[in-house]
Amino acid sequence: MSGLDVATTDDVSPAVPPLIALRNVSQVFHTKRGDVPAVQDVSLSVGAGDVLCLVGESGCGKTTTARMAAGLATPTAGAVEFEGVDLGAMDSAQRRRFRTSVQYVHQDPYASLNPIRSVFGTLSAPLKRHGLAKNKAAAWEQAKELLERVDLTPAENFLPKFPHQLSGGQRQRVAVARSLSLNPRLMIADEATSMLDVSIRVGVLRTLTNLRTELGVGFVFITHDLAIARYFGTGGKIAVMYLGRVVEYGDAHEVIDNPKHPYTKALLAAVPDIDPDRRHDHDPGLRSVDIPSLTDLPSGCSFHPRCPVYREGDCDTTPPVLSAVDSHREVSCHVAAEQARDETAR
Repeated sequence: MSGLDVATTDDVSPAVPPLIALRNVSQVFHTKRGDVPAVQDVSLSVGAGDVLCLVGESGCGKTTTARMAAGLATPTAGAVEFEGVDLGAMDSAQRRRFRTSVQYVHQDPYASLNPIRSVFGTLSAPLKRHGLAKNKAAAWEQAKELLERVDLTPAENFLPKFPHQLSGGQRQRVAVARSLSLNPRLMIADEATSMLDVSIRVGVLRTLTNLRTELGVGFVFITHDLAIARYFGTGGKIAVMYLGRVVEYGDAHEVIDNPKHPYTKALLAAVPDIDPDRRHDHDPGLRSVDIPSLTDLPSGCSFHPRCPVYREGDCDTTPPVLSAVDSHREVSCHVAAEQARDETAR
């Protein structure tokens, strides 16, 4: 069994392992065009009531990372731990606890619900499967409570309905309610608001925030929208991913308000501004808009062909490592690391 060492002396509090910990995980897909390193050497963790936002462009490895955290994909290298126990070393009882404690909310509410099941059928299935409801009447009452928790009221009006009779926001709330049916300790939300209208999106985000603060549910929240990451990630962490690697990691407000990696600055610069004449303070001016192929990654830093602060002979030869640049941040960038050292030396 793998895990964190726990102190046993009376005067020292035991170390509590995180709910989910990814230890140097990698995921390589083998295709006819060659190996695709979707995720490379990623280490992240989330504790009870904490939130971790994974942000980055499409194809950067966010969803693959989340699927490994949820036990839906086995890492090619590294380990995933739940409460300090390696998923691969779990016995049947530990695996069952993990399966009920970690729930996944998919991006598309149109596809994630069974079209021939009513809302009640969707919510009651896990309750009956895991023995949480002894009969139909008990399942009905618990399903009502779940809908009320995600602000679908009056619940009696929604329970008999089918997915095609609901709006997109209502479908996603049902999906969230389903994930809450087993009293999870961690929810993994994969672009859970990206397909919703802006006004509905805010309501769903507010519901998820309440779950986090009131029930102590931990979250891995995947998004390509930094505005949403800032809203939902308040008080938590943000990990910025690029071509399968974490390039910046730290407190959410620090990463958004004072980015250090050129890629993070580029993402922030891409956020639309209501004032078209105002240039974003963090706009780095990329050297190229083309994203390298995962089957033919550049040498050195994989971001260097696009990086505005690229240094020949350094960035194109030596891969940077994720290292601390201040007390709030880790960055994988030669230039940012050098700037941090210079600031410390002053």
